[in-house]
This record gives sequence, structure tokens and C-alpha cells, in this order.
Amino acid sequence: MSERTLFSVIESPTHPNFSALYRRLAIRELKFNSARKAIARLKKQQPDYLVAEFSYGYSNNYAGVNVSNLDVLLASLRKYAPAARTIVMVHRAEYQYVGKLEALFPLYAVLQYPVQDSQMETLLKQDDGNFQ
Repeated sequence: MSERTLFSVIESPTHPNFSALYRRLAIRELKFNSARKAIARLKKQQPDYLVAEFSYGYSNNYAGVNVSNLDVLLASLRKYAPAARTIVMVHRAEYQYVGKLEALFPLYAVLQYPVQDSQMETLLKQDDGNFQ
């Protein structure tokens, strides 16, 4: 099995640091501090996973067109890495809006904060032998 690659889009301080877990599972992590930077890299390299935090686009945020901070990134993911699995982390107050994102884009998993290492590990291990 080849090494898996994971894009971590870290746009807030609440994004947990799973770097040690990824290393232990032999997953190469590439970190980005914005969706824009992740998209630029996505055009050159396709990840097996994308891990990012969901932020709902209240009122006029995100030009009033997008559901969340992840729409443009997930549209790009669909184009450049359609087999990539998306893991979204979300705060309890915004969990009710994740369904709107799921209606537009496939999500592999949605984890509600606080996210524990064991939750992420379970997701990545259960997928270990099933990844194409």
C-alpha cells in the first residue's frame, strides 16, 4: 500500500493538532492556513483525505452564495481529487447547518468538537484497507 496523503486546512486555533497521530498511521500531512492555499496545492497534488473545520456562512458571509467556508475548496476537491475523503470538524452551535453542506458535497465524516485523537484514529484506521 502506498503512503496516504492528508491535507489539513487549519483556519482557526480550535483545529486540533493530529500531526503525531498522522505520523503514527504513516499518513503524510500537508498543512495549509487557508482554503486558497490548499486549492493551489490541490491542482498539483491530490490528497487521500481533507480535514477542515466547517464555518457556516451566516447572512452575507461568503458573498451570500456559499453555504460555508468550505464550498469553494470542496468544489475544487471534486474536480481535482474526486476520490478524496473529506473529514469535517464542527462546533456544536453550527452542527445543524452541516446538512446543507452535505447536500452539495459528499462528506466522509463529520466530527463535533471537541474532537479526540481516538475518533480521528478510528476513522483513518477503518478506512486503511478500503482506500483505492
